Amino acid sequence: MHHWRRDVVELAALFTAVAVADAVANLIGHGPDGPALLVISALVLAATAGFHVWWARRPGHAPPVTDTDTGARPTVARTGQAGPGADAPAPEGTTATLWRLRTTVRDEPGSLAALCTALAGHRVDILSLQTHPLGDGTVDEFLLRAPGELTAGEITRAVALAGGTDTWIERADAHDLVDAPTRVLGLATRTALDAAELPLALRQLLGRCTIRSLPAHPVGGARSPEAVPVEGALEDTVMRLRAPEGGVITVERPYLPFTPTEFARARALVELDTRLGPRIPRSQDVLTLPEGNAITVRRADTGDLEAAKAMHERCSARTLGLRYHGPVTDADRYLNHLLSPRFGRTLAVQTASGRIVGLGHLLWDGDETEVALLVEDEWQRRGIGAELLGRLVRMAVEAGCESVYAVTQASNTGMVAAMRGLGLPLDYQIEEGTLVITARLAAVPAEPGDAVPAMGWLSGAGESGRTEAP
Repeated sequence: MHHWRRDVVELAALFTAVAVADAVANLIGHGPDGPALLVISALVLAATAGFHVWWARRPGHAPPVTDTDTGARPTVARTGQAGPGADAPAPEGTTATLWRLRTTVRDEPGSLAALCTALAGHRVDILSLQTHPLGDGTVDEFLLRAPGELTAGEITRAVALAGGTDTWIERADAHDLVDAPTRVLGLATRTALDAAELPLALRQLLGRCTIRSLPAHPVGGARSPEAVPVEGALEDTVMRLRAPEGGVITVERPYLPFTPTEFARARALVELDTRLGPRIPRSQDVLTLPEGNAITVRRADTGDLEAAKAMHERCSARTLGLRYHGPVTDADRYLNHLLSPRFGRTLAVQTASGRIVGLGHLLWDGDETEVALLVEDEWQRRGIGAELLGRLVRMAVEAGCESVYAVTQASNTGMVAAMRGLGLPLDYQIEEGTLVITARLAAVPAEPGDAVPAMGWLSGAGESGRTEAP
């Protein structure tokens, strides 16, 4: 109906223009100079029309301004809520919201164009696009900038009307503005520098997922994981990759199937880690205890197994019981697991003579992160445990962890005091005599140069105390 009325109005305007032009031509044409005036008028109209066309097509010198470009950087709403339930409007005062959207379209000409047209109809700007080819379709992954008042439900409905299926949407932030090749290269660099970065790199590469490393010979008589082909295995929402040391790396994302492209990227990261072999950063800090003794804090790995075993042999049964919540047997296998960069990061404290007197572990436990400390009896109550814990928390923050937890006993006053000394919000939970303390890391500054509250108990840390191992 709307188009029919518009056509009638345009036709009436055309007839009116013809009638007016005929009347003017008859009036001028019957005068003494009528023909000449008509020719001159025609030439003037033609010149004017030509000038207008040239001016309209003239290239401009300023960038185009869209209806959402105010000349100021848009305020981006940040939230971790994911999925179709993230249908809340943006906070007040925001001008735009970043979204990550993934949908499946038919692999035929025009399907992507229809999707882009639907998004443009809602004034949604496409900042980046990745395509993941499938056998019978294509998964398109967008980074979108939408008006602040546009909700996730409105965006997904527009995508569905344009032919998109299996749509997933979640809020994005400024970190997602990095293009995919740059992000992948950055993750590969981090993995090349530190073997402990592989699980974190996989999580950042694949989004919200759960990653578990299963050793080839589990501790405590657990069943060994099933063998995985060299090329890995992909089963819908689960991928399994062969770990360099012979175990299995399992990646699970229950809400969204993995694509062959994502599987290939993950496999390439694992292959890079395998080719480079065991490695950890070799930087170290020399600190001074209150009584004047110098100690060194550095990263440790399986190369420190013998020194770590010797420290365990010097520890009392009570100290080992508080750390491992019971008698310690088969320490070789426990320590080999704890010191492996595949399962987390370990900090070692050693004396000037090279003897290890303290160990701090940051362990990747699926979606959660555990911290654990062990300090030799003679070196306790000197601030070593608090220093280790503060550094482990800093590592967890840099790795993007939301919280860390420690499993201990209520009688372990040293560990409880160290957790309280962080100055962070703590949650306490007691299960069958075991105390679980969880520290929320949202209050910790994200910049590496900012101090964690527990750090600084020992003097000498800083640029002057940092050395690089050969």
